[in-house]
Amino acid sequence: MDLFLMTAVTGLMVGSIYALVALGWVLIYKCSGVLNLAMGEMTLIGAYISLSFYSMGVPFLLSLLFSLIIGFVLGILTERIFLDKLIGKPVLTVIMVTVGLSFFFKGTVELIWGTDTRVFTPPVFSLEPIRLGPLYIGEVYLWSFVAAIILLIIFVSFFKYTRWGLAMQATADDEMAALSLGVSARFVYAAAWAIAFMAAGVGGTMLGNINGLNISVGYLGLLVLPAVVLGGLNSVPGAIVGGLIIGLLQNFSGAYLDRYFPGGIKEIAPFVFMVVFLLFKPHGLWGWERIERV
Repeated sequence: MDLFLMTAVTGLMVGSIYALVALGWVLIYKCSGVLNLAMGEMTLIGAYISLSFYSMGVPFLLSLLFSLIIGFVLGILTERIFLDKLIGKPVLTVIMVTVGLSFFFKGTVELIWGTDTRVFTPPVFSLEPIRLGPLYIGEVYLWSFVAAIILLIIFVSFFKYTRWGLAMQATADDEMAALSLGVSARFVYAAAWAIAFMAAGVGGTMLGNINGLNISVGYLGLLVLPAVVLGGLNSVPGAIVGGLIIGLLQNFSGAYLDRYFPGGIKEIAPFVFMVVFLLFKPHGLWGWERIERV
């Protein structure tokens, strides 16, 4: 029972970080219908920016804030330079551009920061676990969970109560109707990329505190894809729930199945679950099912 509870709690905490990155996928897809295959590299860039500031002696919270600001700027620049001219073009064209962006971002990271594993020194969080009843939880997991939940609440509130957030949702629901009401599609797309860059950077920073930081963190972008598909590609609540479910699934498969299938069952299990789930519910838990009448 202790193993079950520890696995469940840790899975939820890691899943909250996955939910942040999944939110970036959903934002871009909701606004433009494009799967951003450079999401993992965006996560990597944000994490390395935080690490760079922290290594220069800047307090961790300020480092994270600077990472958010720079991520916001990089998101707008990415959309303006690479994607602005593609508005109205076939979706496949834009997706292939994001593939090119993933290689470009990865090469930039390797050029600036190298490929060796780097850690936050001195450690941001205490190595001494926190005791909650019968459970012992690493401080980094607990604070990562708290930070992820706070940011998720901020993002959800932004979409529900602010004018910009409502404009983004309107564009996602019906672009032509939003344009007729004076909503700028260029602004919406740029804002979506900026917020996605910010969310990915926070997720990468937290994961870097858990496992260290190297180029393989970029794999997180594909690892989060099952969470996005599970929740529904255009559902913000779905991204949150999907991230939590994938975190639980990954931890339970590692705890209970790794002894029978050694060699990376934790990484394979979410994709196996995604394939099986899509057979029964192709649009995810809260995805939009488009109905065409002929």
